[in-house]
Amino acid sequence: MSCFVVPLVQAAATSAYRKYATEKDTFLSRNLPTLEKMLWGGSVMLIVDHIINGELTWRFPFFTALETAGGGSVMLHEMLTVGLPMSVIVTAIWVAWSYAKERAGKLKIEN
Repeated sequence: MSCFVVPLVQAAATSAYRKYATEKDTFLSRNLPTLEKMLWGGSVMLIVDHIINGELTWRFPFFTALETAGGGSVMLHEMLTVGLPMSVIVTAIWVAWSYAKERAGKLKIEN
């Protein structure tokens, strides 16, 4: 119900970092827009999925888990056990993709 919160916060932080970063000479910095798209896109898809499944509503408290006692701890548990690993995996895939893209570009230049 709240697994999208962690990638959403990471997406916002990545966007802010990219906007104000002055160092653009590393392969990760050059590929930062791709990470942004992966995080924003995945977060939006998860939000839509949670709305369709009724886990998010348009009225306060928005998360249906918060309507019951102890729902906050359930949400926090889901953010830590689902959202955090999801963000770590997406970031690891992005790092591997960025490295592979950089290596492929260097191989083309050398040949």
